[in-house]
Amino acid sequence: MSQKKVQVGNVTCGADELFLISGPCVIEEESIMMRTAEKIKEVTERLNLPTIYKASFQKDNRSSVDYYMGPGMEEGLRILQKVKDEFGFPLLTDLHYPDQVAPVAEVVDVIQIPAYLCMQTTLTVESGKTGKAVNLKHGQFLAPENMIKPVNKIESTGNENIILTERGYTFGYNDMVVDPRSFYEMRKTGYPVVFDVTHSIRKYGIPSSDPSGGARQYLGVLGRAGVAAGVDGLFVETHPCPNEALCDAASQLDMNELEEFLKPLIELHAVELKYRK
Repeated sequence: MSQKKVQVGNVTCGADELFLISGPCVIEEESIMMRTAEKIKEVTERLNLPTIYKASFQKDNRSSVDYYMGPGMEEGLRILQKVKDEFGFPLLTDLHYPDQVAPVAEVVDVIQIPAYLCMQTTLTVESGKTGKAVNLKHGQFLAPENMIKPVNKIESTGNENIILTERGYTFGYNDMVVDPRSFYEMRKTGYPVVFDVTHSIRKYGIPSSDPSGGARQYLGVLGRAGVAAGVDGLFVETHPCPNEALCDAASQLDMNELEEFLKPLIELHAVELKYRK
């Protein structure tokens, strides 16, 4: 099947050029969001890497009601709009409920469906009706070849602006395992495939605000594996001080390490592209 291209602002997803989705896991105070955006802009302009800025206004799957869930939709979208106005990034954020779709679509360029909600028919269809790009995260409960099912739901609205993102399978021992076969299977849909590197190192069962709840030592090897397997884009959450982040403290990449992390992946992508052709 021929590869589709999805245009997101000035970013062409599915072209020969690798692209990046990056930003903090969840929207925190405005100064943190702006500092991170400024650093990402500086790094990706230097690397000539097309980039979509991401952050969540609500994390509705936290394991305790005591954990930070985000500022809410109204305040979150205000901050995201400020990031777009100041730095020019296309925006991505996730949502959880059909009534959030319309207001979110007014601000962001990519609507993200969380992994555990990827088979929710009403949510996927309402998102598809906006005509915006929709990033479907691969549910841990679905075989990768079955991601064609939520893809078909969005296609039923006439929307073919679809991106698929792998973020690892989860097993009973609370670890995430990335199966490179999923990149191959999901590319068979014809849509661009992204590898969410930072979520794939989470240690489930440990609060995501706990710095011990992840395995950052694997970020490099997993990133290289994904790029070598032929992904179109990378999803890398980053933060000025990850250990103090209010969500995913154990897995976000320090924004000051982002450039050196990305350089070998860009080089490897160029090699993979030659073999792909």
